[in-house]
Amino acid sequence: MNSIKLKAYAKINLGLDVVRKREDGYHEVRMIMQTIGLYDKVSILRTNNTSITVKTNLPYLPTDENNLVYKAAALIKKNYGITQGVHIILDKKIPVAAGLAGGSSDAAAVLYGLNRLFHLNLSKEELSQLGLQLGADVPYCLLRGTALSEGIGEILTPVPPFPSCHILIVKPGINVSTKHVYEHLKLEEDIHHPNIDAILAAINKKDLKAAVSHFGNVLESVTIKEYPVIGQIKEELTAFGAIAAMMSGSGPTVFGLFDSREKAEKAFYQLKAEKCYKQVFLTGLYQPGLKF
Repeated sequence: MNSIKLKAYAKINLGLDVVRKREDGYHEVRMIMQTIGLYDKVSILRTNNTSITVKTNLPYLPTDENNLVYKAAALIKKNYGITQGVHIILDKKIPVAAGLAGGSSDAAAVLYGLNRLFHLNLSKEELSQLGLQLGADVPYCLLRGTALSEGIGEILTPVPPFPSCHILIVKPGINVSTKHVYEHLKLEEDIHHPNIDAILAAINKKDLKAAVSHFGNVLESVTIKEYPVIGQIKEELTAFGAIAAMMSGSGPTVFGLFDSREKAEKAFYQLKAEKCYKQVFLTGLYQPGLKF
């Protein structure tokens, strides 16, 4: 095998709670992660030289060691003594710096792909340990599906699939720094914390409405104050019939869950027509069992 083509899926957070800030500066979280159908395409080709090269469809993305896919390839090559070079083609569709783990998912795809290309026979656990060196979301992006994420994001517990629904993704034309959001999070203040255990219980019962009634993202307490457009998108999605609307990760992307395809499509076309938001996507839940 000299090449491999992969799909790197985006994620949303169905609940995001920050438990505490540790002495080392990291924040401990409890999150419910969910893979969705929106994905980047990642192609990897073995080359006749020793270098790592990256090509993307977005001219503003770095193609050197500042790109996570490059870092993932370099990590594999270094750890396993691979001298042959690789060329990575990254076709981005997941919004960048959007709270959807696009970069982490791309890196996870490269780890998975190089494991296959070079017949390394690494287990999921070994790949996850490598992924953690690249970012806290990478191990989850290797696992995918519905999962409880704890610690700094590296402790993962698979849970039953989330009840079927339709998902509208809306990213405004702003970028939000994850580091800035966490630095300005005031856990001592009276902010809304999602009931993660109640969401898990509802998922186990396949009760969509009960699950969404406990949704929440503590990071909204920072971002909506600084970027009111995030709150505006939530209100619009709710007005269009979303049974839940919430920011994903540290933002600025907002997602709406719909129990009706008709309502979701109507909202999608109306938001696209407004042309005031940078990217709008209609998708669904990632189906368990789908391969990279």
